Amino acid sequence: MARLALLSVSNKTGVIDLARSLVEEFGFDIISSGGTAKTLKDAGIPVTKVSDYTGSPEILGGRVKTLHPRIHGGILARRDVAQDVTDLENNQIRPIDLVVVNLYPFAETIAKPGVTLADAVEQIDIGGPAMLRASSKNYAHLTVLCDPAQYGEYLQELRQNGAASLEFRQKCALKGFLHTASYDNAIASYLAGTQAQEFTISGTQLQSLRYGENPHQPAAWYQTGSEATGWAAATKLQGKELSYNNLVDLEAARRIIAEFTTSPAATIIKHTNPCGTAEADTIFDAYQKAFNADSVSAFGGIVALNRPIDAATATELTKTFLECVVAPGCDEEAQEILTKKGNVRVLILPDLLTGLKETVKAVAGGFLVQSADDIIADPSQWQVVTERQPTPWELAELLFAWKVCKHVKSNAIVIASDRTTLGVGAGQMNRVGSTKIALEQAGEKAQGAFLASDGFFPFDDTVRAAAAAGITAIVQPGGSLKDKDSIKAANELGLLMVLTGVRHFLH
Repeated sequence: MARLALLSVSNKTGVIDLARSLVEEFGFDIISSGGTAKTLKDAGIPVTKVSDYTGSPEILGGRVKTLHPRIHGGILARRDVAQDVTDLENNQIRPIDLVVVNLYPFAETIAKPGVTLADAVEQIDIGGPAMLRASSKNYAHLTVLCDPAQYGEYLQELRQNGAASLEFRQKCALKGFLHTASYDNAIASYLAGTQAQEFTISGTQLQSLRYGENPHQPAAWYQTGSEATGWAAATKLQGKELSYNNLVDLEAARRIIAEFTTSPAATIIKHTNPCGTAEADTIFDAYQKAFNADSVSAFGGIVALNRPIDAATATELTKTFLECVVAPGCDEEAQEILTKKGNVRVLILPDLLTGLKETVKAVAGGFLVQSADDIIADPSQWQVVTERQPTPWELAELLFAWKVCKHVKSNAIVIASDRTTLGVGAGQMNRVGSTKIALEQAGEKAQGAFLASDGFFPFDDTVRAAAAAGITAIVQPGGSLKDKDSIKAANELGLLMVLTGVRHFLH
C-alpha cells in the first residue's frame, strides 16, 4: 500500500513542490484539508480531501476538520503494537507516514493595528496543534514537518535512504513541540495582558554565537514569533557575523535612536552607553557631531543613524574603526565606499522604532519582567521650579539631554549643548561621581550647557558642582525630600531647573 501523507498548512510556501515530489517520486497518497486541498488540486496534484477520507464534513465554519479518529488514529498508531494494528484494521484507518502542518497566523494577526479580540480568537488554531503534538509524540513511526525550511531536507532523506531516519524524525518532533509551545505562549500572553500569573518565553534559535560576553560563555541568538522582526529582520550588507556583545549594543543603540524622529540623529554606543549622540540638519552633520563628542571612546563603537547612509556619511564612517553600523537604508554609492572597511558589520533595519513591550532579566531561581520604559517625554508636563523661566530653545536643549540620559546606565548624568552630548557620566555608585565624570569630559564646553539627571538630587551638591562648571540649566525627575535644597541652590546661583516627574533608572 502507498504511503500516506497529510498536508494541512496555513503557510503554503513550498507545499506544491513538496506534494509533487511526494506523489511523483515516492508514490505517496495525499489527504488534505480545505485551503491546502484546493491549492494542490489547482496545481494538478492528486489529493483526497480530509472530509472525503473521514466521511465527516468540515463543520462550524472550518473549526472542525481534522479532529477525527481516522486522522488521529492514523497519526498515533504504533506500528509495532499488535493492538494498535488491529484497531487500525477494524476501523479502516490507514497509518499516516508524514504529517505536514503549520498553524494559523495568530502572532501576525495580533500584530496588526486595530485587531479585535474576536479576530484574534478566530486565529487560535485547534486542529493544527493537535496534529502537531500527536505526530511529534509518535515520531518513532512517522515524520512531522512544521516549517517549509524542512521540506528539502526531508526529501533528501527519502532520496538517500528511502525513508526518514529516526534521528531526523526525532529532530522534527522536537521542532514540533517547540513550535506549539511558542504558539501557545503567544496566545496566553495576548489573553493575559499584564495580568498574567504565569509568564513564559520561547524562541527559535537563529544561530549559535561564537560566545557570550566572554569567550568561556556559550551563547545563542533566538527569534521570538514565527516571523522575523527586530534584529532578526535586519539585512546585513557586509561584515563578520554578529556577536553577543554586538547584538546587546545594537539594541541599546536602537533604543536611543528611536527617541529621535523629527531630525537626523546619530548615536555611538560603547558597552550599552552612549559616548556621543547628536541631532543636526543632515545625517552627515549628526554623525560628525556625535563622533567629535567623544572621539576616543568612539573607537570600536556601534553607530546607529536614523536616516539612510549617504556617500558623505559613509566616507566619515570609514575613517575610524567601528564594530557595527545600523541605519534604515544605504544608497549604492555609500555601500561601495563602506566595502573599504569590509569587516565592519553594516546592517539595514528599516524599522528602528519598534521595540520590546516587556523586558526580561534573569535572577537566581527565576526571572523579572517589567513593561518597557517607552514613555514619551512631554515638556508641557514638566514643572519649572526656579525663578528663572525657560525659553523654547532652552526647553528643546533640555529635552535632548533628557532623551539621551534615559538610556545611560544609572546613576546617569548627561551634559549637552547644541543638541550634542558633551559629557556622559554612567553607572557610578553616587550621583556626584557621575556628575564629576560628565563635567570633566565636557571641560570648557560645559560653559552655558545643559545637564540632565536620570534620578533626583538627594542633596544640593550636584547643583553647585554644575553651576561651578558653567552649567546654566538642569532637568531632573524631582521627588527627593530635599528638592527644596536643590531648588534653593539653583535660584541662588541663577540656574534654571525643571522637574519631569518621571525617573529613568537603567540597571
